[in-house]
Amino acid sequence: MNLQDTLSNHVKQAVKTSFNIELETVEFQATRKEFAGDITVVIFPMLRFIKGNPVQIGEAIGNYLVEKITDVKAFNVVKGFLNIEISDSYYLNFFNNIKDEKEYGFASPKADDKAIMVEYSSPNTNKPLHLGHIRNNLLGYSVAEILKASGKKVYKTQIINDRGIHICKSMLAWKLFGNEETPESTGLKGDKLVGNYYVKFDQEYKKEIQDLISKGQTEAEAKKNAPILLEAQNMLLKWEAGDEETVSLWKKMNGWVYEGFNTTYENLGVDFDTLYYESNTYLLGKEFVAEGLKSGVFHKEEDGSVWCDLTDEGLDKKIVQRADGTAVYMTQDIGTAIQRIKDFPDVGGMVYTVGNEQDYHFQVLFLILKKLGFEWAKNLYHLSYGMVDLPSGKMKSREGTVVDADDLIDDMAKTAEEISEELGKLDGYSKEEKQTLYKTIGLGALKYYILKVDPKKRILFDPKESIDFQGNTGPFIQYTYARIQSILRKASIDNSISLSASEVSFHLKEKELLKQIQLFPEVVQNAAENHSPALIANYTYDLVKEFNSFYQNVSILGADNDNEKTFRVQLSNVVANTIKNSFGLLGIQVPERM
Repeated sequence: MNLQDTLSNHVKQAVKTSFNIELETVEFQATRKEFAGDITVVIFPMLRFIKGNPVQIGEAIGNYLVEKITDVKAFNVVKGFLNIEISDSYYLNFFNNIKDEKEYGFASPKADDKAIMVEYSSPNTNKPLHLGHIRNNLLGYSVAEILKASGKKVYKTQIINDRGIHICKSMLAWKLFGNEETPESTGLKGDKLVGNYYVKFDQEYKKEIQDLISKGQTEAEAKKNAPILLEAQNMLLKWEAGDEETVSLWKKMNGWVYEGFNTTYENLGVDFDTLYYESNTYLLGKEFVAEGLKSGVFHKEEDGSVWCDLTDEGLDKKIVQRADGTAVYMTQDIGTAIQRIKDFPDVGGMVYTVGNEQDYHFQVLFLILKKLGFEWAKNLYHLSYGMVDLPSGKMKSREGTVVDADDLIDDMAKTAEEISEELGKLDGYSKEEKQTLYKTIGLGALKYYILKVDPKKRILFDPKESIDFQGNTGPFIQYTYARIQSILRKASIDNSISLSASEVSFHLKEKELLKQIQLFPEVVQNAAENHSPALIANYTYDLVKEFNSFYQNVSILGADNDNEKTFRVQLSNVVANTIKNSFGLLGIQVPERM
């Protein structure tokens, strides 16, 4: 039981003893710096149940706590706030218990807990990954890691959108204009080569539209009648009919794209446990439409189309099957969700990492699955996130103006190189060590900049601003970690030594640092509950600020005696481990030297 839980139980008992009132909850906050104390009980919420002066109520509770809890050494009441001072021995015991834990703050899965499946990335196979995909991948991967650390079994997955008219557009453009180009013959990554032909299709399509308009068609007619679009639509029909030549081209070009994607995922540091392909799932769900019709969840219109009426839930009517019997995206998503539970029976919930333009879609999907009677549907979560903009403006993949993920990763490493060279911090590094470090700093900057923001907020991403060695940035935190490693190399202290309360007298900065470390397990649980890597990122920044304040005010290696030095080096080591663990949850590496 942590300190807050222990105090909460005793505060409730104090109120019962002193005022004969049963309190349900106790509100805590950090003690303000200008007052003595380590944790504060807020008295004001109790005034709804206890009649009296808040100062007197605080005094009564404070006296009870000092009498009943050994580790409460003193208290003071300021207006409606009861500030409690905790003994140094409490913090030292806590420290001795966790200082050797490599994964302090992480929980282990319980045997009977259901697993969670986290979906992210889910790209189209007609273009490379771009900046928007980067936020998606970083969020999904990080949330999966945080859920694992909170004690859940997790499967990471994606559904690859490998079929449809947009895929046929790239295929047709390559067939018409590609001259048998391959990734090998051009030296291009496969996803980039295929993406070029998606852009090429759009260019040719626009030319044909203008040509038809000049011949007297309206813009709407021209858009519908452009020969290249009609040919792409015909290619899709051939693919759906299993035409050998079309399917062979589709497999070849998708193969190029997958190789390209895998390189990007590796560079970005994300991975997956299992993959789903839309070409295998787009017919799923139709059997459940039939079942829903029988059970009354769905109804059929006069034209034969099937709908779900959600107006009672404050939503509208949603089509789940067209009049011609073909599926819509909703049908496919219903079928895919059910298929995943069949494939992984231990899964009891899913997280979908998809942009906020799909908020309504997921609201409807989750509701339909509940109506169909699936118990696990209550454990579905849409990890909705805002778009990423650049100072230069919006991105459009059809026009080839997207910020390519690979280019951005390379640019971040180059920016890290430029800034590191300016600062002159890397004397004595080999060329290879420097290149590895630039990538670590560049990727760390990119990931931290994106993940420190609440997922729901839109981001204006400024690469230069993200690689700053001061302030709330990845490189600043990485630099602090490297600084601690330097201290540890110089100190060579035996970490197995546990000091007693008689051997250590805390400096105020040491105690503040211990309080910050103690928060970490709770932060991990909160981040998992809220699906928010931002909570981990900003906790780490607060920890690093606290360490740097400690570092500037307290001599570590020049301590007055061996016990002080041992404790301070051990404390620095725990801070470093906590930084490494929390950055690991964000998918960020930490360098040993910098």
